[in-house]
Amino acid sequence: MRIVFAGTPEPAVASLNALVEAGHNVVGVLTRTDAKVGRKRVLTPSPVAARAEELGLPVIKADGFHTDDGEAAIEQLKALQPDIGAVVAYGGLLPQHVLDMLPKGWVNLHFSLLPAYRGAAPVQWAIINQETETGAAVFQLEAGLDTGPVFSTVSRPLSGTNTAGEVLADLAETGADLLATTLTEIAAGSAESTPQQGPVTWAPKLTSHQAKIDPAQPAEAVRGLINGTSPAPGAWSQLASADGAPQRFKIGRARPVEDQPEYDLQPGEFILEAKRVLLVCQDGVIELTDVQPAGKKMMRATDWARGVDDAVRLQTSLTHPDEFQVN
Repeated sequence: MRIVFAGTPEPAVASLNALVEAGHNVVGVLTRTDAKVGRKRVLTPSPVAARAEELGLPVIKADGFHTDDGEAAIEQLKALQPDIGAVVAYGGLLPQHVLDMLPKGWVNLHFSLLPAYRGAAPVQWAIINQETETGAAVFQLEAGLDTGPVFSTVSRPLSGTNTAGEVLADLAETGADLLATTLTEIAAGSAESTPQQGPVTWAPKLTSHQAKIDPAQPAEAVRGLINGTSPAPGAWSQLASADGAPQRFKIGRARPVEDQPEYDLQPGEFILEAKRVLLVCQDGVIELTDVQPAGKKMMRATDWARGVDDAVRLQTSLTHPDEFQVN
């Protein structure tokens, strides 16, 4: 089959590589337009575009299909004469007339066990909600958001210390193999798809405001939010001390604490031990392993804790209710 690959971010690169390495006939790549990156806002091709150029594949760039650029992209797609499209985190919806362009339609690799966590941030929300399992699914694209019948799935357990970044990196590799195998079966005529069954849950894109942690919440909920938003958009709070104005404080990873210590502290306060940093939450403590104070790089929490003012604490909805109001 002649395959056009549609993808944009780094997790999609593994799938493009897998298709090429498996011997599939990838005739071109569809990706989003160059984005401004870094402090200098330099226009930079997407990771998929950069890899496609290395492979010598034609690259089509479009953010949508209802503009002049989109119409040009459609003509470029037609010129490639693909039989089927393979989508991995392209970042935009394909309208019905584009879905209908290809003889065998489009298949999509989605990083959840559908119909759980349809949407843009499935791994992030699975971790935020403290799920014990996630996975990836290859399904037939149709007009609805992640609603099509499923060809194949692969599962992955989740632990209390997994971050969204590392789970996505893992699923990018296992999902890439799943996609390549499924396309081989479609080409051979042996692939079978099954309508999605079970309760539907949603995984909309996360905002920075949603990633603000509130230690006045249960410990497991705080840990889930920290790990589920790492590395992006990144969990954060306001760090206050007795001798300074509040400063933004990012948290890169947290883990559950089995040996809960005795303490007489309020949510948002820290227990600074020799080998770990504990954050007091509503019903217990969690361990912070990686943090990023204002103006610093991400570091081990124990390194940050050396010499920290004993009065340092994080804001909570109990101490600063106005800071946690939803706009």
